[in-house]
Amino acid sequence: MAKITFAEVVEQICEKDLRFSADAYHFVQEGLNHTLKSLKRGGQHTHRHVSGQELLHGLREFALKEYGPMSKAVRNEWGIKTTDDFGQVVFNLVTSGVLGKNETDSPNCCKNTFTFDDAFVKPFVPRNVDPNALRKSAHASPGDVDGHR
Repeated sequence: MAKITFAEVVEQICEKDLRFSADAYHFVQEGLNHTLKSLKRGGQHTHRHVSGQELLHGLREFALKEYGPMSKAVRNEWGIKTTDDFGQVVFNLVTSGVLGKNETDSPNCCKNTFTFDDAFVKPFVPRNVDPNALRKSAHASPGDVDGHR
């Protein structure tokens, strides 16, 4: 029996679960490798388990490094809008046998860890600008004054 590749596993997952694009799964795999390296757990003889919190912070760091100010937009394009979604992607990979888990791991370990505005937008807002003002202006239509008609 031929060994199935990661890309083939992701394709099978995406056929069953339409919420997230294949890119989301590839990003999680690359982000996990980044997290393991940053935690110095990438060696052959080291304990390789990463907690949900460690993974989320590693994914955040990796996203900012790879996509910068576009991080939130890219995640949204992939169907990833909250940290809960990252948990679902991870557990789809666990269910498919690609990733392992321990007895304390669950999809809920990623629940409400941080908001994507805090994680992916605020790092790029100039210090002298109110992030709430940016959010209001982003929803304003042409001709609006202070976001109101």
